[in-house]
Amino acid sequence: MGEIPATAAERARRAESLRQEIARANHAYYQLDNPTMADAEYDALLRELLDLEAADPDLVMPDSPTQRVGAPLAANFAARRHPRPMLSLANARNIDELRAWEKRARALLPNATFTYVCELKIDGLAMALTYENGALLIAATRGDGVEGEDVTANVRTVRDVPERLHDTRPEGGKSVTSPVPLPTRVEVRGEIYMPIASFEAVNNEISAAADPARGVAPHLFANPRNSAAGSLRQKDPRITRSRNLHFFGYQIGYVEGGPDPASQVEALEWISAWGFVVNPNWRVFTEWDEVERFCLEWQARRFELPYEIDGCVVKIADHHQQEELGVVARDPRWAIAFKFPPVQATTTLRDIRVTVGRTGSLNPTAQLDPVVIGGVIVKQASLHNEEDIQRKDLRLGDRVIVQRAGDVIPQVVKPILEARALDANGVPLAPPYTMPTTCPACGAPIRKDPDEAMAYCSNPVEACPGQMLEWLRHFVSRGALDISGVGDELCAELLAAGLIRDPADLYDLTAADLAQREGFKERRIANVLTSIAQSKAQPLPRLIFALGIRHVGEKVAYLVANTFGTMDAILAADATAIGAIPGVGPIIGESLSSWLAEPAHRALIERLRAAGLRMTADTPAEATIEGPLAGQSFLLTGRLETMTRGQAEEAIHRLGGTVASNVTKTLTHLIVGADPGSKLARAQKLNIPIHDEQWLLALLDGGNDQTADDV
Repeated sequence: MGEIPATAAERARRAESLRQEIARANHAYYQLDNPTMADAEYDALLRELLDLEAADPDLVMPDSPTQRVGAPLAANFAARRHPRPMLSLANARNIDELRAWEKRARALLPNATFTYVCELKIDGLAMALTYENGALLIAATRGDGVEGEDVTANVRTVRDVPERLHDTRPEGGKSVTSPVPLPTRVEVRGEIYMPIASFEAVNNEISAAADPARGVAPHLFANPRNSAAGSLRQKDPRITRSRNLHFFGYQIGYVEGGPDPASQVEALEWISAWGFVVNPNWRVFTEWDEVERFCLEWQARRFELPYEIDGCVVKIADHHQQEELGVVARDPRWAIAFKFPPVQATTTLRDIRVTVGRTGSLNPTAQLDPVVIGGVIVKQASLHNEEDIQRKDLRLGDRVIVQRAGDVIPQVVKPILEARALDANGVPLAPPYTMPTTCPACGAPIRKDPDEAMAYCSNPVEACPGQMLEWLRHFVSRGALDISGVGDELCAELLAAGLIRDPADLYDLTAADLAQREGFKERRIANVLTSIAQSKAQPLPRLIFALGIRHVGEKVAYLVANTFGTMDAILAADATAIGAIPGVGPIIGESLSSWLAEPAHRALIERLRAAGLRMTADTPAEATIEGPLAGQSFLLTGRLETMTRGQAEEAIHRLGGTVASNVTKTLTHLIVGADPGSKLARAQKLNIPIHDEQWLLALLDGGNDQTADDV
């Protein structure tokens, strides 16, 4: 938020500048479905304008963005006036602002007792659906709050929007007359949204159709909400139908020829009875601290869902109290949105740095002007591979939208093409980006299989210092041999000093070798050597994973080790035998077999054997473990905080449980970490028991004394 100018003239100039900038952003967002700035940047401009107008009321104009809910209508659709205005919500950015809203409401109704309804704020497109005699008549967007766009034909393609309202509902397996009467005319309000997986698929389709080399840039959607809006405004309803849009109902706008609901609770129950999908995560509270807990809980859990939410909505439930509280400007006093920290921001792409991974893959990383996203300063972002860069048509100097969702590595979502620097002929000044043709670590030529997205260094790991460093880091990591004290910095130092050339050399290190390193005293040296020695006892699955073989993750390493039982049996197996293991397959089987066939790799394994590392699995091949979790199946999705997925699966196996690869009706438990993906949604549909990491930890800690049903 900027400082308020001292003079009236300066305030007027700044207010006009803000109005114009916000108007341009509104046009791009609402009418073109192509935002030119991230939400956080837009919110900061709007808040600055609000502060200016509060300091100098003469600056408030009827057409100011602060006085409007949305934006002017797009020309593609007919205008439709709302019988009752579709208001927006005031925002609370933190718990203090949320508490201030509640105090204002209590001050207006000091003798009232409030019941609160808390709902998730779905990040989509607000929609008003009018039904007459139970049949869908009109579907209109919010628009400017007074008039919206008539998108009825397109909304009819959304599977969650009923063509006709129900007057019966299933109860105990039978259809019974609903206690909720059908009004002659009713408006149901809600949110059109697009699941995250569908949003990614749409952007992939747009990228595939673009050809930046011929000047056809991919106008990608910035987020699922933006994609939902663009999909709903298609001229051809068949395109809208293909976009997998959905609808959550959350409010009754008005009723004619029937009773009004007495509260928001009753409104949600009626909407559900009429046949709408209501988001299942709404709750009713009578104590304010429960409201705060709900908001903070979903702020932490927001990335568990298969669709995006950007906050929670808190409403005073009683409709009579809502009427008493009324509306101020464009916001109702009886509801507020608790906004989560933004996950997107706008910044400048300065460079693309390419590093080499442990398997030789070339990994590009965006170097960005520092920007704060969700309280974290972001300077770099993942670009995945060359195809990702070309698909998005990213160029150095571009203004870009960067996303940090689920506390994972930030990603560049899209360039803002409207801000791209062009020459006098409209040609971008920056050329399309191309990957280097040689390895940045060793200078060897780059090879790229036409069927693969990644490019690779052509040198073997032993000849490429970049690959070797990443291999060493992987070998000592927590999910592999878990050698504490040997971190990234020490790996780089030991490699640069020539003290190690591959992972087996770690076991030849002496106290004298470590004493040469800066900052290594007697106690630290002893701790490192002890950790190296203790890693020899790690079971065979950990060792196979630590070898860093392409396509061989923790789960595959466990399956292979516990199928064959010993390293010698694995060395004797061919690709067909390895690939035949359920959950492995021919591609991984070939990769593992080819790696093990290399003489240098066999020599490395023999050196590790001579150093005393375990070459056997915890259990003999084909053995069935009896334990407290026997007969129960587990599937893990998302990122765990206290252990790797492989460690968790290993612990489950030790207690007799099995680890599934997919969500099925027979799955016993789904364990959900951060950023879980689509498995969570499928498990919810099948009513699979869902647990978090703390539940799993409690189960494993007490594994010898209880079953999963006891926790």
